[in-house]
Amino acid sequence: MKPFLKWAGSKYKIIDRILEALPNGRRLIEPFAGSGAVFLNADFEEYLIADTNTDLINLYKQVQMHGKDFVAYASTLFTPDNNTEAAFYALRVEFNTCTEPARKSALFVYLNRHCFNGLCRYNSKGQFNVPFGRYTKPVIPNVAMLNFHEKSKRAVFEVADFKVIMEKADIGSVVYCDPPYAPLTATANFSSYTKDGFTLDDQQALADCAKKLIDRGVPVVISNHDTEFTQSIYSEAKITSFDVQRFISSDASNRNKAAELLALYG
Repeated sequence: MKPFLKWAGSKYKIIDRILEALPNGRRLIEPFAGSGAVFLNADFEEYLIADTNTDLINLYKQVQMHGKDFVAYASTLFTPDNNTEAAFYALRVEFNTCTEPARKSALFVYLNRHCFNGLCRYNSKGQFNVPFGRYTKPVIPNVAMLNFHEKSKRAVFEVADFKVIMEKADIGSVVYCDPPYAPLTATANFSSYTKDGFTLDDQQALADCAKKLIDRGVPVVISNHDTEFTQSIYSEAKITSFDVQRFISSDASNRNKAAELLALYG
């Protein structure tokens, strides 16, 4: 199943590799929801999907609860008149001030399909700030959204920090973590996915949480860049390294392969 959101670092392109690494279990727990690619394609009885990005989780709840009615509502934003720079920035302002859940979620889908590279980025004030993408004819991903609606019937979505969600893991749970990646270089850190970012201390804290879950009999798989830092913090895990094609760089000629890893605890 393909996710309905464009997403930096989406695991859809390497889903087979991740599914192969996931141990069997009753419930899949994902503390970093992202595009939902793993949840959509994994086969578990239950799912607990969380993120600190309130907009993302609220959108997933809208699709879960309202299905085709929400898709029909969101599709009203996908018009030629709204595919202009002026309309985009007006709707972006509306998104940043909107408090009505269904409207804000519909605007999130619109922004995702009309903004530059489908990025999700916020400034220090928590405002979505990705510029207009200038696409010829963006379309709403209605089929993928309805697929998400069906799969989400077995899921619970929560806005929460990874530490809180991982603490809920019990025997029979499998935890898959796809955090904002550790930087490959000192200038390459993209951590504005939420206004608070994700620091190297957070990376270490995530690894520490994984170690604690091993003692409780809960396996954990973590994705990240393959660097000296991540090799160090995941030293107690079984690590598989591989190359992945970049798709988000603003310079198409610079979308090279990046070294990634999967760290398996347990």
